[in-house]
Amino acid sequence: MILRKYISSDYTALAELFYNTVHTVNAKDYTIEQLNAWATGTIDFEKWNQSFLEHYTLVAIENDVIIGFGDIDNRGYKVVKEQQVKRQGIYLTNFVMEKER
Repeated sequence: MILRKYISSDYTALAELFYNTVHTVNAKDYTIEQLNAWATGTIDFEKWNQSFLEHYTLVAIENDVIIGFGDIDNRGYKVVKEQQVKRQGIYLTNFVMEKER
């Protein structure tokens, strides 16, 4: 496996990986409505690309295929509170986090 920094041309593979991961790996823990709200299959390229470029995002590659990605800037954060967010009429849980000093 090779790790390298994200580049804008990775977008399509990351969008597909995100959608497929949500709808397969997470399917046992969420309803179909929650999965569809979380990963609609439609992603705002500009927004995602900008976020990936602004953070230290790495992609994992095996046999010339992207198999994972992550923002490693999130180390050192703590959970401030749990909250419910509404996406397309469906509630999902996420967390407000804060960088520890």
